[in-house]
Amino acid sequence: MSLQEPGEEATGERSAFVIGTEKDDVPEQADVDHHQLILLKANALTSENSLKEAIYWFSMASRYGPVKPEQLSTFVDCIVRNLKDKTACGSVSPPKLDSKEQDSCWNQVFDCPSCNSFLGEPVTLACGHSFCKRCLQRGLLSRCKLCHEPVRCEGKPNVILCGLLAKWFPSEVKRFKRLSEVDELCLRNRCVDAVRQASDMIQAEPKTTADVRLSRAEAYTSLKQFDLALEDIEFCLASGCSAEALFRKATVLQEMGEVDQSLQVFLNCLAVDENFPCAKRQVEKILCDLLSSANDNIKVGLRETAQNTSPHLRSKSLVAGAQVGSQIPVQRQSQHHVRAVSAHQQTDKQEKRWESLERTSLSRAHSLRCSGPSSGELGLKRVCSAPQLGDQEKASLLKRKLSISDIEPCIVDSGSSKYKKQGVKTSPKTATKAKAYKSVLKDLIDANDLECSLCMRLFYEPVTTPCGHTFCKSCLERCLDHTPHCPLCKESLKEYLACRKYTVTSILDVLIKQYFSQEHEVRSKIHLEETRELSDLTKNVPIFVCTMAYPTVPCPLHVFEPRYRLMIRRCMDTGTRQFGMCISDPQKGFVDYGCMLIIRSVHFLPDGRSVVDTIGGKRFRVLSRGMKDGYSIADIEHLEDTRVEAREELESLQELHDAVYNQARVWFQNLKIRFHNQILQHFGPMPEREADIQATPNGPACCWWLLAVLPIDPRYQLSVLSMTSLKERLVKIQHILTYLQSIPNS
Repeated sequence: MSLQEPGEEATGERSAFVIGTEKDDVPEQADVDHHQLILLKANALTSENSLKEAIYWFSMASRYGPVKPEQLSTFVDCIVRNLKDKTACGSVSPPKLDSKEQDSCWNQVFDCPSCNSFLGEPVTLACGHSFCKRCLQRGLLSRCKLCHEPVRCEGKPNVILCGLLAKWFPSEVKRFKRLSEVDELCLRNRCVDAVRQASDMIQAEPKTTADVRLSRAEAYTSLKQFDLALEDIEFCLASGCSAEALFRKATVLQEMGEVDQSLQVFLNCLAVDENFPCAKRQVEKILCDLLSSANDNIKVGLRETAQNTSPHLRSKSLVAGAQVGSQIPVQRQSQHHVRAVSAHQQTDKQEKRWESLERTSLSRAHSLRCSGPSSGELGLKRVCSAPQLGDQEKASLLKRKLSISDIEPCIVDSGSSKYKKQGVKTSPKTATKAKAYKSVLKDLIDANDLECSLCMRLFYEPVTTPCGHTFCKSCLERCLDHTPHCPLCKESLKEYLACRKYTVTSILDVLIKQYFSQEHEVRSKIHLEETRELSDLTKNVPIFVCTMAYPTVPCPLHVFEPRYRLMIRRCMDTGTRQFGMCISDPQKGFVDYGCMLIIRSVHFLPDGRSVVDTIGGKRFRVLSRGMKDGYSIADIEHLEDTRVEAREELESLQELHDAVYNQARVWFQNLKIRFHNQILQHFGPMPEREADIQATPNGPACCWWLLAVLPIDPRYQLSVLSMTSLKERLVKIQHILTYLQSIPNS
């Protein structure tokens, strides 16, 4: 992290903002303006990685108004980014996994991507990835760990996944339920019972207890038994550096009043997981308190330090800071059980012990006040909580907090603990070995467990709704065409329908491809055949029976019928983006001639309707008719104008075209302004005269534009559309224009 000395340049910039030395010299309105401008200045410096100047301007901003914690978000992001960059430079590339370890990695599909524990009560997010309900309820992630999509809201557990896990791993599911009971006891403030139940679980399974120990640490923290809480957290950190473990440790240190140490560990938590919302909020609050308390003194401390430090920040192992604090030997499980039973009897002793810790910390803070800036090596002990620590000491210590020596990802071996302290990077190989291998018995694998309840076939592109039910993507889309409710539980899916983000549930897709590869290949072949069939633009072409359409003429459509929703979606999915348009016929269903429409864009409305912007393409003649999933289809052949090759005929045709074009222009210009504007709004201006009237198979665009705007019967328009002779088409249009011009006030 680089710092540049504010010095005279910063002072000059300050004068550019017209900030006086005394706040009373500046009008009240100017204070408001200056406050916002200074915050912008501080954030701009932060973006440029100039943290020292940023601290100066943040402190100046606090002079003109309160600095809110969320306004330090960019500042915190910059610190974390520098910390991660330093760590990455010193990290060693992870070792390659052997074949057995790769098999074990396959079984990590049943682990939560957030806490790396068993995927109990999996909840599938909108992005398609699944997390355990415990992580989502605790608010441990703001973005998906796998795709970094924002986590907007918590849904219900995935019904299919819950059933599979209960069948395949009953003991793991039972254990997760017991762990959920521990968390529930903590929420109900029954911490003694929570500790007792957690201790029983740890005693039963001493090897895989990281998640249980974190829950017990939370209960110990509520009981003010901080040493026991830290002991459990250190155990978790020794087996793998997780963001949640670091967050719990920082929380305990903060409860103990060790704010500087907690700030270090909070930063390490963000270095492990930058999207850990709780840790970021805590860092913002701590830094906000320090900056707002320091005021002018922080500027003095920064100027003094600038003369003795390099232009770049040097960090003193924020990574190792995750391990700051006394190392407590791990006690036997039976001793934990005894402590849990008698926890309520020890509460008074713990409170006395806490008072002793307070006195010790306050004494240390007082010694900092006496020594002033020269005591920087002692750290920022209880900066926010110690009432005897003055603003100048806070400023000096904050400066030292952000100017610490180079980061080195390391493993520190402490003689007072039989665990090794971990840096922010953990080897995937170690993590893999620490996890229990989970295997599914072949007798328990049944394709019926992965069957769509709508099509009664194996899931293909399984999609999970917020209510927890899973369907094939195409099956769900067709149901939502008719009603915005879940097909099983009838829960409203209006918001889900509005976002139109039907992402495949990744874990189910992986399981199907792993355990039912042959069945999945069959489904894939069927899907490809259907797609290939729908992609043919001469056979089984979808027909929209509605209105007349013409080549090169725009034709906007409001699609609301379920059958046409399906048709439009298939046209988009196959990539053809085309369908036929015909008018209705009482006997045949639709007429023998029509025009292909090319989809330019589709705007989906929240309730599933859509506004489709299309433009006319090729003309066609219907050879045969049919039905598919409620909408009409047809085999067709495309129509093209017969070319005129003889020179005399071509000259005569050109003269006829020019005469009709001039006649049409006069008619259009003489229209009443109301009709004139309506035509311009719906069909656009009249096309320009074309140099080559036989350049396209459909002839000049002006003919089709005139046919669309002229007030004539659709059957007459259809007869003109079906013509393959440009001369006949021009003659028909000329007769219509002559008739309209003969009518008074037309």
